[in-house]
Amino acid sequence: MPEKAGLSMHPKARDIFSYRKYWAHKFTPAPFLPMSREEMDDLDWDSCDIIIITGDAYVDQASFGMSIIGRLLEAQGFRVGIIAQPRWQDTEDFMQLGRPNLFFGVTAGNMDSMVNGYTSDRKIRSDDAYTPNAEGGKRPDRASLVYSQRCKEAYKGISVVIGGIEASLRRIAHYDYWQDKVRHSALVDSKADMLLFGNAERAIVELAHRLSNRENIKDITNLRGTAILRNKLPDDFTYIDSTDVEAPGPAHANIDPYASTPAASPVQNTAQVVTLHTRPKQLDRGKTAVCLPSYEQVRADPVLYAHASRILHLESNPGNARVLVQKHGKRYLWLNPPPVPLTTRELDQVYELPYQRRPHPAYGNAKIPAYEMIRFSINIMRGCFGGCTFCSITEHEGRIIQNRSEKSILQEIEAIRDNVPGFTGNISDLGGPTANMWRLHCREEKIESSCRRLSCVYPGICKNLKTDQMPLVQLYRKARAIPGIKRIFIASGLRYDLAVQTPEYVKELVTHHVGGYLKIAPEHTESTPLSHMMKPGIGAYDRFKAMFEKYSKAAGKKQYLIPYFIAAHPGTTDEDMLNLALWLKKNGFRADQVQAFLPSPMALATAMWHTGYNPLKKISRSKKTVFAPRGMKQRRLHKAFLRYHDANNWPLLREALKKMGRTDLIGSGKHQLIPNWQPKGTGDDSGSSKPRQFRTKHSGPAKKKTGRKRTLPKRRR
Repeated sequence: MPEKAGLSMHPKARDIFSYRKYWAHKFTPAPFLPMSREEMDDLDWDSCDIIIITGDAYVDQASFGMSIIGRLLEAQGFRVGIIAQPRWQDTEDFMQLGRPNLFFGVTAGNMDSMVNGYTSDRKIRSDDAYTPNAEGGKRPDRASLVYSQRCKEAYKGISVVIGGIEASLRRIAHYDYWQDKVRHSALVDSKADMLLFGNAERAIVELAHRLSNRENIKDITNLRGTAILRNKLPDDFTYIDSTDVEAPGPAHANIDPYASTPAASPVQNTAQVVTLHTRPKQLDRGKTAVCLPSYEQVRADPVLYAHASRILHLESNPGNARVLVQKHGKRYLWLNPPPVPLTTRELDQVYELPYQRRPHPAYGNAKIPAYEMIRFSINIMRGCFGGCTFCSITEHEGRIIQNRSEKSILQEIEAIRDNVPGFTGNISDLGGPTANMWRLHCREEKIESSCRRLSCVYPGICKNLKTDQMPLVQLYRKARAIPGIKRIFIASGLRYDLAVQTPEYVKELVTHHVGGYLKIAPEHTESTPLSHMMKPGIGAYDRFKAMFEKYSKAAGKKQYLIPYFIAAHPGTTDEDMLNLALWLKKNGFRADQVQAFLPSPMALATAMWHTGYNPLKKISRSKKTVFAPRGMKQRRLHKAFLRYHDANNWPLLREALKKMGRTDLIGSGKHQLIPNWQPKGTGDDSGSSKPRQFRTKHSGPAKKKTGRKRTLPKRRR
């Protein structure tokens, strides 16, 4: 099968490597982007054009956002410095490289700082995988906000741009699990000049060149993939209420944000307002903005929050998305359409920039766990069209798969073999957000650019999706044939409902690329929780399991599937968790680690958890439709069902089974879940329901809390 040259979907976008290089390109590429004035002196730099502030340690490898953006801007001719994990209590560290000529770029790092710093039970994590020696406490809560404010304090009038996954997922008014309230857009709270969301290469390159040409950042309002604040809306746009995209049902008399009176209108006589259904074909999508309910409205009304969440996700296809507007106080948050995905050629060039593939020498012999995990792995693609409601990958990277070429991937394997210290011949992963979506795409560009589905594989695989994974099989075979390569493992999350569409792929994977265990994520067994996750039914897992066992036996290997499950997800009842526990026992699974649902910003499942309404469907005020296990005791119970074999959980489970009328499951029989006896020294406080006071890491003296041992978040598909 011939390889696609790259995405060409409408709208067209300028090649990010076609810009005329900035004058500073005369300086040779830096061995490492400088982190000190001494390094700048060694490079003969008197100043930096752009300085990146990051909450992670600086690892010069393409799995780390600050390295991709830094090296890309360097390739455009700009001098880029990095300040990694600065002390945020004052401005001293923010001034160590001097004032940047163009702007500060701020990111919390590869993870949202709150997800990084706290467990799903709001306990402080004791370590940080993105910090030397996994030391905790090296970044503040809501790091993007804090870093941005310190940059503004350090240099008056300096331009600050925030980006990365934390800013991306907090780009509109969003529910914050840790404060249990709806917060402003991160752009409002950070006081930054611009927010970049999604993969930001296109926006950051154009922004840097326009600023270098002396444009004022306040005048740069039309960049895709950016959010800005406006005091007044432009008159050359047509504005439609989000109810004209999809009405959320009848409103209460005291809250009518869609009234036609000037006082209630989100544009307040500054521009034209139309009703979409009266003029559907006359509106220019490029000059049309959808007005979401305001921050004040979504904060006060769960129905409007769920409605806004649904509209945001419906307006996420780069091919047909419109500008979104959300009022915050007296100002307007203006969200330009999402960025156009990179072509294969562009993505290859991004990953072929001169990365050193190791941490900055300033860290000495310190171990950075996140780097150690991906040291010998290779990203082959971006994006995910799965749309799992609890996952942030789709919201951040988009639903359209961006592919690297086979040639570029094979060249990187050789580069790792030849240049990365400690390489023993084993590639730890060929993957990305998913293991097996490489080169999967819609059968027609026109269909892809107009589609508004939230998932290409739920409730079933779309008939327009090409699911042939034989190109990936060919890639695996060519990769294994490279001299010096012993084994290539696949560690990224596997979308098994896609895998079974190409049995030859499953055979190739099982025969050559599984190291004894393969981790996959069915997430649940029951239909109601799975429907709220947008995950396939357990039957898809059973079909994959049969193939896995068949091909393992044919290869003469004893290999095992390790399934992952989520506790306390919206839409999950105690009965659902009980049925899952019985399935686990019947199949002989004993989970060592379990994951409770964590309501991350902007996720559809978070909207369900916060509001009780389901944004996968048209929102109605008639009644709440989603049960969410919010109480800490119930969340512990759901986790206890996943670890039914742990004696410390038995008192809590016995209590629950009695209330559920299922005492028949208490006993020592083969089909009973837990025994009626308790081992000495176990379960002393398993049933405690007393809530713990939540305290942030920086809220003053408190009794020291330690969370469970921190591991890197699993790629879940």
